Amino acid sequence: MWIPTEHEKYGVVLASFRGTVQHGLPLEIGDTVQILEKCEGWYRGFILKNPNFKGIFPTSYIHLKNAHVKNKGQFETVIPVEDSVITEMTSTLRDWGAMWKQLYVKNEGDLFHRLWHVMNEILDLRRQVLVGHLTHDRMRDVKQHITARLDWGNEQLGLDLVPRQEFSMVDPDEISVTELYRLMEHRHRKKETPAAASTHHLFVHVKSLMSANLGEELEVFFHIYDGRENRPLSERFFVKLNKSGLPKSPEKTERQCTLFVDLGSSDLRKDVYIVVHIIRIGRMGAGEKKNLCSVQYRRPFGCAVVSIADLLTADSKDDHLLKVYACNTESEWHQTHENIIKKANSRYNLSGSNTGLAVALQLLHGDIEQLRREYMVLFTRGVSITRKLGFSDVIMPGEMRNDLYITLERGEFEKGGKSVARNVEITVYVLDIDGLILKTHVAAGSGEPGGDEYHSLVLYHNNSPRWAEQIKLPIPVDMFRGSHVRFEFRHCSTKDKGEKKLFGYSFVPLMQEDGRTLPDGTHELIIHKCEENTSLADCPRYLKLPFSKANLPSNNQTLKGTKESFWITSFLCSTKLTQNGDMLDLLKWRAHPERINDSLSKLKEIDGSEIVKFLQDTLDTLFGILDESSQRYGLKVFDSLVHIINLLQDSKFQHFKPVMDTYIESHFAGALSYRDLIKVLKWYVDRIVDAEHQDHIQQVLKASEYIFKYIIQSRRLFSLATGGQNEEEFRVCIHELFMSIRFFLSQENKKTSPVAQTQAVFLRTFPAVYGELLKIFTVREVAGFVRETLGSLPTAVHADCLEAVKLQCIAKTVESQLYTNPESRCILLPVVLRVLQAHMQEQRDLVMCARILTSMLSLIKKEENGTAEPVVSEEVELIVESLLGVLLRTILEISNRPQPAGPTMRLQFQDVTGEFVACLLALLRQMSDRHYQQLLQAFSSKDNLRDFLLQIFTVFRILIRPEMFSKDWTVMRLVTNNVIITTVLYLSDALRKNFLNDKFDYKVWDSYFYLSVIFINQPCLQLESFSPSKRKRILEKYGDMRVMMGCEIFSMWQNLGEHKLNFIPAMIGPFLEVTLVPQPDLRNVMIPIFHDMMDWEQRRSGNFKQVEAKLIDKLDSLMSEGKGDETYRELFNSIIPLFGPYPSLLKKIERETWRESGISLIATVTRLMERLLDYRDCMKLGEVDGKKIGCTVSLLNFYKTELNKEEMYIRYIHKLYDLHFKAQNYTEASYTLLLYDELLEWSERPLREFLNYPMQSEWQRKEYLHLTIVQNFDRGKCWENGIILCRELADQYESYYDYRNLSKMRMMEASLYDKIMDQQRLEPEFFRVGFYGKKFPFFLRNKEFVCRGHDYERLEAFQQRMLNEFPHAIAMQHVNQPDQTIYQADAQYLQIYAVTPIPESQDVLQRDGVPDNIKSFYKFNHIWRFRYDRPFHKGTKDKENEFKSLWVERTTLTLVQSLPGISRWFEVDKRELVEVSPLENAIEVIENKNLQLRTLITQCQSRQMQNINPLTMCLNGVIDAAVNGGLARYQEAFFVKDYVMNHPEDGEKIGRLRELMFEQAHILEYGLAVHEKFVPQDMRPLHKKLVDQFHLMKSSLGIQEFPAYVRASPVHFTNGSPRTCRNSVPNIISPDGGRGVARRSLPSYPAVNRYSSSSLSSQASNEVSNITGQSESSDEVFNMQPSPSTSSLSSNHSASPNVTSSAPSSARGSPQMAEKHKHSRENACLSPRDRPVSAIFPNPMDPAQRAAPHQIGDATLPRSNPNLSAPDKVRPTPSSWSLDSVKEGAPSFSDSFGKMLCPPVPPRPPYSGSSAKNMRSQSPVSASRSPQKTTVPPFTPSPTECQSTSLVSNSPVLSGSYSSGISSLSRCSVSEASGTELPAGDHPAHPLPPPSTLPNSVSSSSDEPIRRENKTPPPYSVYERNNPRSRPVPLPHSLSIPPQADPPALPPKPHQLRTGSMKLDGTSDPRVPRPRPLPRKVSQL
Repeated sequence: MWIPTEHEKYGVVLASFRGTVQHGLPLEIGDTVQILEKCEGWYRGFILKNPNFKGIFPTSYIHLKNAHVKNKGQFETVIPVEDSVITEMTSTLRDWGAMWKQLYVKNEGDLFHRLWHVMNEILDLRRQVLVGHLTHDRMRDVKQHITARLDWGNEQLGLDLVPRQEFSMVDPDEISVTELYRLMEHRHRKKETPAAASTHHLFVHVKSLMSANLGEELEVFFHIYDGRENRPLSERFFVKLNKSGLPKSPEKTERQCTLFVDLGSSDLRKDVYIVVHIIRIGRMGAGEKKNLCSVQYRRPFGCAVVSIADLLTADSKDDHLLKVYACNTESEWHQTHENIIKKANSRYNLSGSNTGLAVALQLLHGDIEQLRREYMVLFTRGVSITRKLGFSDVIMPGEMRNDLYITLERGEFEKGGKSVARNVEITVYVLDIDGLILKTHVAAGSGEPGGDEYHSLVLYHNNSPRWAEQIKLPIPVDMFRGSHVRFEFRHCSTKDKGEKKLFGYSFVPLMQEDGRTLPDGTHELIIHKCEENTSLADCPRYLKLPFSKANLPSNNQTLKGTKESFWITSFLCSTKLTQNGDMLDLLKWRAHPERINDSLSKLKEIDGSEIVKFLQDTLDTLFGILDESSQRYGLKVFDSLVHIINLLQDSKFQHFKPVMDTYIESHFAGALSYRDLIKVLKWYVDRIVDAEHQDHIQQVLKASEYIFKYIIQSRRLFSLATGGQNEEEFRVCIHELFMSIRFFLSQENKKTSPVAQTQAVFLRTFPAVYGELLKIFTVREVAGFVRETLGSLPTAVHADCLEAVKLQCIAKTVESQLYTNPESRCILLPVVLRVLQAHMQEQRDLVMCARILTSMLSLIKKEENGTAEPVVSEEVELIVESLLGVLLRTILEISNRPQPAGPTMRLQFQDVTGEFVACLLALLRQMSDRHYQQLLQAFSSKDNLRDFLLQIFTVFRILIRPEMFSKDWTVMRLVTNNVIITTVLYLSDALRKNFLNDKFDYKVWDSYFYLSVIFINQPCLQLESFSPSKRKRILEKYGDMRVMMGCEIFSMWQNLGEHKLNFIPAMIGPFLEVTLVPQPDLRNVMIPIFHDMMDWEQRRSGNFKQVEAKLIDKLDSLMSEGKGDETYRELFNSIIPLFGPYPSLLKKIERETWRESGISLIATVTRLMERLLDYRDCMKLGEVDGKKIGCTVSLLNFYKTELNKEEMYIRYIHKLYDLHFKAQNYTEASYTLLLYDELLEWSERPLREFLNYPMQSEWQRKEYLHLTIVQNFDRGKCWENGIILCRELADQYESYYDYRNLSKMRMMEASLYDKIMDQQRLEPEFFRVGFYGKKFPFFLRNKEFVCRGHDYERLEAFQQRMLNEFPHAIAMQHVNQPDQTIYQADAQYLQIYAVTPIPESQDVLQRDGVPDNIKSFYKFNHIWRFRYDRPFHKGTKDKENEFKSLWVERTTLTLVQSLPGISRWFEVDKRELVEVSPLENAIEVIENKNLQLRTLITQCQSRQMQNINPLTMCLNGVIDAAVNGGLARYQEAFFVKDYVMNHPEDGEKIGRLRELMFEQAHILEYGLAVHEKFVPQDMRPLHKKLVDQFHLMKSSLGIQEFPAYVRASPVHFTNGSPRTCRNSVPNIISPDGGRGVARRSLPSYPAVNRYSSSSLSSQASNEVSNITGQSESSDEVFNMQPSPSTSSLSSNHSASPNVTSSAPSSARGSPQMAEKHKHSRENACLSPRDRPVSAIFPNPMDPAQRAAPHQIGDATLPRSNPNLSAPDKVRPTPSSWSLDSVKEGAPSFSDSFGKMLCPPVPPRPPYSGSSAKNMRSQSPVSASRSPQKTTVPPFTPSPTECQSTSLVSNSPVLSGSYSSGISSLSRCSVSEASGTELPAGDHPAHPLPPPSTLPNSVSSSSDEPIRRENKTPPPYSVYERNNPRSRPVPLPHSLSIPPQADPPALPPKPHQLRTGSMKLDGTSDPRVPRPRPLPRKVSQL
């Protein structure tokens, strides 16, 4: 039976449990569980992280832990009883765990590893805490370490800052808000700025001395040296090294390591050095033989110096190798270090080339105790302490030190009868009062223990030696009296024995008779001579002798006149001994009472360190004098006491204050002193007002804290001794004293007066007195003193400084112990509030005001749970009444101030705001119902209440601002929100009662709603974005505050009634924002409001226009705010269910009378939302530009066409412009900006400031836009469009007579023309892309687009780019239209293939004499239509000759807008399919090859070609293919009787094919003649081979001579096209023959070579199939992406005549692999103009590779090539049309490039061909074209005739190769044919009028362009904007003809008329310009 558990409530899982039993709960090791019930070895409960899933688990798997249970029963919660640090650690590590894994996923390796180490460290520390074996101090350190690590991790991961007290997390409900703020601020500051340490220490570790010439032991001395003052700063550190240069005692680390302690910050400068002196111990001379003597001497070795400043930049504990220098002369040894510092190179040199001292040096910072904790190893291992000479910057009271330092400076000695100077050695001894040597009290330095004696250096042969050796004598204080130091001088002989002979001695006593020690300074000692064997054991005998020359009596001339002297410098550092006689006189005042006056006077002159040494003795002395003779010395004693008290205020001695406090508490015995102290103090206070000099009085008042301490303690001692006598007298004295104080404080003074300064001094010290007074007086009495004293200050204070001090005094009062007592608070609070209110109203000293208020409110919080509830309530009432209003005003004032510039000022500014906010929150949190009622009732009028509500709502809005608190202060934000919502609930009542119905006030209600909305939307309340644990904590503590506020909004809205109309449409946007919060309860609350608003709007105006406008604006702004932010994903997705299938709203609307308009509104908003969602997704960081641009275009069009939101439209124009500009799509950027430009007119209408535009006139803005667009067109090499705008701008300048700018504009225009002619333009590729499947964004889904590729981008690169942009997409491998399953699939499918543009401007492209640079623009700009051809077999395939059944399926795509435009891709608007018959295909192929040949021949003639290779390769390809049977295949297919009989309708076409074959042969003959003229010598053999093959080709075609009509007509090659007249009438050569004769094009057969000859070489053996991939079968190619490959016949590797093959040509359709690569490589080396295949030669390996885009806009078409499958030996075909060979020579002709010879080309007979099936007319000719004026009757083209057929580019690029003219799938460019042509020989029914009567093709500004029909949005083309003709045939201004001049004659083109063409009737010409609708003006934008 399951029993509820009593104590077993909480446990931790010890081992994982799978939960395989029925109702089993799976457990992971480490999970925490809450236990509900138990039963026979099983528990039932749940895991704490997933409380919804309950189950059973074995008891043995659980380790139980103690826990508190809250809310026992069904909803009980369990809190483990454990250290709060442990709890926090556990929960934090769990949170980190998940985030840590994410770091790995995001590839943030550095933080990942650092966090891993910290987590392990925390786990280890947690283990230590849980074990519980740590000492109290160690536990504290560990917890501190843990919390520091937790804070570091939280900060790195962007988690919240945790407020803590004593390492434990703080519950914000249990402390005041001001306390919470202070904790947060403290932790924040701590995190920001670690305090700089004031104490520093230098760690030195000696490693070794490296030198080549060692062999003797060494002594190394370190000390710190001040180079500025030339004196040592520290004592010496001494290390002994052995003969190898290593430390002598390596096991004793304290002898190698030291810490130079107590360096001040001022010591860390460049001119402070570490100086090292090295002494060797051995023979006198370094090079002496070993056996000379055994006596050892201390001799100089070397010196090293390093600056301390160098260590500040060095890495910690770096090893340094110090260079060791030796002095040149021993006499300068004492100053070697100075010479090194001064770099006096002549005085020292390196002691050896490789001599160096290896030491580790490290600067440590902080006090010594801190170092002991941080560097425990250092101190436990052992380190000696090397002290500073003298005391440190701060003297500590317990410090015991008694060190005498003596420096052996120098000596003067006589020769002593020697011929050379002496080698003097000094031996130093310390002897006590009995003459015994003190053992171990002579130390050479720290590091080594002290010895009994010290031997100095020996300087060789020097009678004036300078040693400069410092020794330390640590003599105990009690042994100082009577001790002396003796110096013995010996001469060290260098003879065999090496004896040391004594020749004199000196001594110095350490203490004088009067108790003073040896004074610091240099002493000249007398050298007493003695014999070698003199015994110095009898000390008393020589101690009677004088020791110093300074002390000699004047009559002792014998000693004074002696030359021998010895100088030492002494320095005493003692905490017990003094050298000051005045100090001793004062302490011994009883011995000399007559000196008391002098001693007290001299006390002020004594050094402070001497006074603090004897602080207690000095104080005893002073009070002893006061007790015995107060009348006489009272004032002087008082002054001395004041001096000592103020001395302790100094930072150096401030640590002695506790010493004085201890003295007062424990040692002070002056029970009667209080009377004298009060009396003197009152005397001073009374004199303040009249005194001229206030300095001394100010010193007295500064010391008043301690004076009161002495007074109170004295009175207590007296009371204890006498049982409380004279109590009343004492109280009277104190009252009188305070009356005197109040009188002097009440004086009004000017701010500079001394009295004002004295008042300020008193106020600073006054609060320190409260605590002392409380020892004797009651709390109420002291509070009375304070109130009256502070109240006595004058109200109108002139001194600002005094006001500040007064405030500081109040601050200290509030923080004092006195104020914590509720009794005294009642008395003091009114005073404090009065001062605070005054200051805050005037906005003065706000920092101090905030501090006072913070202290006051934190105290109130503490008392809340105590007994004094009514008192607290009263205080809150007082504070609210006095300060709430002024506090709100202050916060508003501070928040609206501009922030100060300086960083420190800004910090202070933020502090004040934060503190005032915390105070306000604390106050509001303390307020109860009663307080709110009183507050609201206190307002005298509605206006005052209204102002208050507006104020508090505004302040709340400020508190919600994100910048109010730091990002990681979530705890503080939640407390703030909790207070705000509580307060708003109270205030909403007042709003309802006072501002509804007839008293309605819009402003207050609006402020209320606005506050509510931003409250709900603030980021810190969006619980969905938090981790589950954080969300759970917040919900448990505060609930979902958004829902609470939402309910309040709903309640308030329902109360509004008819006033709701005031908030429509203003509140629609804000309420929509609330509705978008992904919280179901909140949405359920808000939707009725939304419906209500729609209902009221409908009632008022009958529609939803305002609602719709506001909705759209708000949605857009929300999108721009949240773009790219993950947290907004849910937010935005929620609107579709809201306005789509969301039941409540739709149901409500459907019940209304206005349901239709409501549902329509929802549909519009939903469509916009879909686009906005796409936009948000695309605008995320890291998304590709293509998506962003496409999405922005979609949104921009939606705003323009569906919503007609002009301002939004313009905003998105500029967003799109920025995207293009960033992506360097300069042409598209220009077209985009042109959209805005078109909305403006050349008017002076003023426009407001908008986006980045200043306020300016419409004319100025349009001018700026024009210039920007021209600049971008220039960058995008779209110069023709730029010229149009330049002209428009020039016209404007001209009309304003602004000739300066006009000149600039004309020059700019001219530069653009130059660029057209001089600069190379790359020809872009175009690709058709289909996006299929539901996973694509809305603007792409199931749509097809044509995209303009980037420069140099080919199909493979484009495909790869698209797959990168859509990484989840699947590339479709066929070009067929997909079926519905693909459309509806939940996936992404991409279908990509290349398409060819069909240019509109055929008149420019066909016009002769136009350079290629100009034509190239019209081939690839303003393109609406694109073509794609797919070859297929219809019917049975003839294996012998597949061209009989090879048809082409031609797809034409029409776009919604022309390319280029505002985007690189546009959607396909219409697609048309046409089938081209095999015969038509053959005609197109040959005709295109003929055009290519003409172009190359002309280029060669006009020397446009740099080399002749392209022509050579083209001739070779055509002739070689023909020889090998190419053209014969066409003969076999179409000239046989069967075909003619079966296809009688194709008679004309067969004739046309025959004519083209003859023409090709004629062109080839002419081409060979040109080739012969230009061919270089080394290519002559090839030319000969070509001529031979050409004759072979003629014979294979059966041509003996050309027919008469071929011979009769000369050829004019103009601009690359040999032309023939279609009429049989010969054209007489004329001077303007360069223009050529009009020739009809072949509209029925537009052709572009799509495939190379190899593509179909093996088609005879394969059926058409859908197989894709690289294969030899050409049928496979048909279903692939159409692209050329290179055949053996189409390259310059064509088979030569001497290469024969037995295989049919179909078997050798492709060259060998190596040949292909060679071909590709060679072509890649050519310039774009010279490359044989395309501007970028395609990869010959890849049959799917698409050839280059062609220079003429006609799209690519597949062609059959019969040459490739013809057998090697061509069977002659019977032909009825064999003709005689040509016999007449070619007549000469002239063109624009000069005279050239050419063979005759036969004129073409009139021919009418059938049109291609289902072809649509799209290319009407320009209305202004005029017929060519020639001698033959001109053929007037029909108005609807297509003029663009059969045009090819001037470059050698036409097909995938230079193959035969009948190459099956080669590429050419022909426009789509017209469907309205005349039959052969007919004239148009309505011939065009003569040129004079023609309408102007381009008129002035009155001509308006016609907008494209049925296209949305409007056209975006400069071209259409300026061209008055219909869209299909635009002619830009740059090519327009001035209306006054006659149009120049255009060359007539050969025309080919269609059979079955439309008859012309009287209908109007579609090319007549229609008026363009004027663009809508932008309202003030």
